[in-house]
Amino acid sequence: MIQCKNKEAYGQMNKKIKITKGSVQETLIIPLYARKMCCEKFPSLYYDAGAIKACNSLDYDFSDLNKKSKSVFYEFGALEGAMRQLDVMWEINDYLKSHKNASIVCLGCGLDIDPRRCGTKDNKIYNIDFKETINAREELVGKDDREINIATNINDLNWLDTIDNSNGTILYAAGVFHYFKKEEVKALAIKIAEKLPGSRLIFDVVNDFGYKMMLKTVLKSYDMQDINAYFKTNDPKEFETWTNKIKVSSRKYMRGYYDMKNKEVRSIHRILADLADKMLGMTIVRFDYD
Repeated sequence: MIQCKNKEAYGQMNKKIKITKGSVQETLIIPLYARKMCCEKFPSLYYDAGAIKACNSLDYDFSDLNKKSKSVFYEFGALEGAMRQLDVMWEINDYLKSHKNASIVCLGCGLDIDPRRCGTKDNKIYNIDFKETINAREELVGKDDREINIATNINDLNWLDTIDNSNGTILYAAGVFHYFKKEEVKALAIKIAEKLPGSRLIFDVVNDFGYKMMLKTVLKSYDMQDINAYFKTNDPKEFETWTNKIKVSSRKYMRGYYDMKNKEVRSIHRILADLADKMLGMTIVRFDYD
């Protein structure tokens, strides 16, 4: 199990940072709070001291989130996010076994600092997100010496020209591509094949039914007119038709990497995990590029 007990992972925070309701910062700290919650409820499964420190350094009213955290389903949602991050870190470290000094690229980074837990000082870390998010990130979690923050739209593919691929590159998008149209993800995948040969791309996806469920919850506030155009799949192997430069593999992401046989994980959590993997098609997909 990959854990983070580095209290400096979220940078130096010597003063309380006020978070305004409805701000970009508020949308970013919700998943951060979920990680803190997982640390408290499932510490031997998932532990990130940096997330605890970051939340404790914020001037924000967490009372509503604290109430929700008592719900089994909210608790499971936090666990689901933690498992996805653990899966991603597993994939990063697996790639680094054969590409020791590879670049690590976080697409739609938000406050994600998982790359700081991986590799060594010789691994460059690229964080890609919109300018307002990058600005909020630098205020809330600081900037590691290895990091290069790129403020841009991921679909503006010119950022690929800035990535150092001399020692290989692993890219990942956690909880990001659900908001993209399938043609946008396809264009990105094909461009990576051209610009970053030998790289690896990791992302999560759900099936048609899973996407409909997400629209009722996570995505309901977004204006998505033609949901059939958005990124989802019932069979990850379909992506092999995009280009002959990729090999596609996949695992279910709640139980595909870790069995969750842990004293802190209740039976209801494992039942929900199996349902999520099977019914919603929650999957981690890996593209290995020639």
